[in-house]
Amino acid sequence: MLKSVGYAAYNPQTPLRSFHFERRQPGSEDVRIEILYCGVCHSDLHQVRNEWRGTTFPIVPGHEIVGRVVEVGSQVTHFKVGDLAGVGCMVDSCGVCPDCLDHQEQFCDQTVFTYNSPDKHTGKMTYGGYSNQIVVDQDFVLQVSDKLELAAVAPLLCAGITTYSPLRHWQIGKGHKVGIVGLGGLGHMGVKFAHAFGAEVVLFTTSPGKEADAKRLGASEVVISKNADEMEKHLNSFDFILNTVAAQHDLDQYLSLLKRDGTMCLVGVPSEPHPSPNVGNLIFRRRALAGSLIGGIRETQEMLDFCAEHGIVSDIELIPMAGINDAYQRMLKSDVKYRFVIDMATLPG
Repeated sequence: MLKSVGYAAYNPQTPLRSFHFERRQPGSEDVRIEILYCGVCHSDLHQVRNEWRGTTFPIVPGHEIVGRVVEVGSQVTHFKVGDLAGVGCMVDSCGVCPDCLDHQEQFCDQTVFTYNSPDKHTGKMTYGGYSNQIVVDQDFVLQVSDKLELAAVAPLLCAGITTYSPLRHWQIGKGHKVGIVGLGGLGHMGVKFAHAFGAEVVLFTTSPGKEADAKRLGASEVVISKNADEMEKHLNSFDFILNTVAAQHDLDQYLSLLKRDGTMCLVGVPSEPHPSPNVGNLIFRRRALAGSLIGGIRETQEMLDFCAEHGIVSDIELIPMAGINDAYQRMLKSDVKYRFVIDMATLPG
């Protein structure tokens, strides 16, 4: 076993702190990665605080991982020592179910998530990227381009694919009017991708101060969702709305903005349910309310390649490992533009 070090939550109430644990020795198809940067996702906070009621402590969060390959198994063909590599939200799946065969591993009933998931190799729980190294099957490791700022690539492994996948699934492109609800870690990536795909992008926010940033990122218009007059101007006009907000809120105010046959897709998971929407809002315009979960490994690689080709990365604030607890408090106040990334060189030994 490999002696490893990270930062863990030992219970829902106390701050994260140093944690020593063991990783498995790399098998024949495994890749060992020295973690250089790890993004901080809002789901890390949900899990650390056990807001989704399924956390096993101690928990080492982190599923937006980029680093350098330092060891490969004898059967590894996709990577070599020295390559840049990424690991997202998954590290394994069954490989044989219809979802896996369709390259949609995130929907597999046996998906092993990067942390807080039963690990068939060790019999314990998986530990995530707030750590110095990770060992992952080559089929769940992503190739990372050296054309982009590496720290700013890290959030693409979750925030990036979470917004890229639904926009691709609903075939968003030129001629489409797209709404993005929320300008946080997810929302700012949604604006960038929708704009890059050629759509007309409108940002919905409760914060008037975000208008300049939204337009810099690619939005053509910003609507303050608390302003009824501004909202009414857009009734029945959107082809697609990507709702990134991870707190319960009224969905009807956005559903009414969709055209006939328009879709609103939810990608934020609130700790408490949304109020049930008015069914008439769906029926009388044949509108759809949908959801989307990250993306498969093939699509995640496609997204990373697209970002390398178009120079797209996340807007980040780089923090030391010791700053994670303060970052969580700031994240609760939406005080980050737009994703914290941990410099793992600052991880205490």
